[in-house]
Amino acid sequence: MRKLVLSILGIVLIIAAVFLAKKIADSKTKPAPKIEKVVKIVFAKTVQNGTVPIIVPANGNLVAKRRVELFSEVQGVFRKGSKLFKTGETYRAGETIISIDASEYYASVQSAKSNLYNLITSIMPDLRLDYPDVFPKWQTYLSGFDINKSTPPLPEMPSEKEKYFISGRGILTNYYNVKNLEQRLSKYRIVAPFNGVLTDALVTEGSLVRSGQKLGEFINTDVYELEVAISKTYSDLLKLGETVSLVNLERTKTYKGKVARINGRVDQASQTIRAFIEVSDKSLKEGMYLEANLNAKEETDAIEIDRGLLLENNRVFVVRDTILDLIDVRPVHFSDKKVVLKDIPDGLTIVTKPVVGAYAGMLVKIYEEEVSNTAKL
Repeated sequence: MRKLVLSILGIVLIIAAVFLAKKIADSKTKPAPKIEKVVKIVFAKTVQNGTVPIIVPANGNLVAKRRVELFSEVQGVFRKGSKLFKTGETYRAGETIISIDASEYYASVQSAKSNLYNLITSIMPDLRLDYPDVFPKWQTYLSGFDINKSTPPLPEMPSEKEKYFISGRGILTNYYNVKNLEQRLSKYRIVAPFNGVLTDALVTEGSLVRSGQKLGEFINTDVYELEVAISKTYSDLLKLGETVSLVNLERTKTYKGKVARINGRVDQASQTIRAFIEVSDKSLKEGMYLEANLNAKEETDAIEIDRGLLLENNRVFVVRDTILDLIDVRPVHFSDKKVVLKDIPDGLTIVTKPVVGAYAGMLVKIYEEEVSNTAKL
């Protein structure tokens, strides 16, 4: 009897424990929280197609349009001039840049002139007797012959007899000999072909200059050229004389240039074509790095957006009644940061800044920036 009572009591305790445990578990159950819909704010604008200029960026270093590399064609000692032969020295057109000692060679030229003069003098008696009609002009030539000046041209010889007579006496040979010597004598003095500045000096006064030796470089500082490489895609769109905007490396100053020349050959390695932009400004120096923006062409019925907004498969996000949607577009030109698109209807609202986690069907709200003007007291 006692065992039966204990068994029943144990079963009751177990059932009570089960009910108690279930009650405790049910008391910890909380209602599921309500999920609030998050509406993201996006930046957008209404599409208005128009004309978008296609600007091709390029860069390069300035080079003087007129430059001369100075070489010596004769040998001698570099004589001191009125100006030091140093970089940065300026010269005017016709001014002597380099003068090489030519005293020995000058003496040989004077000797050849004297020989020519004596040779012409020796035929004068024969001319008086055999060719009295041509004697006066040769007499006039001798009277104007100055050995310290450049040899004057020989008188005209229309008659065959006169020409044979003069040539037979060796006068023509001696004359052209003298002119050849005079021409070489002029190479001992190098003059400035234009106004400019010496940018490189490789010799100093008193040094021995050898034939074929490079002496320096001389440039004109009025006009410079910028050589840029342009994709062959735009080779047919560039035009001579077209205005080009240039900016320096620090982007502190802009210049206006124009397309002066376009190379007719495409570089096989890079598939680019060389264009030369002419620019003039007093602040410019040879070797300066400039960036150019060339107006290649204009696209009509197009818009320009950031490249980051163009998704894979040429699609962009638009907003339709607070819902994001994707549309197909046709890109026609890519730059470093921008892309030009076509086939976007006017009046459509396009997203102008990337949206994190965006997807088609996402609920959004367009950000409207309110600008208020407050008076300062």
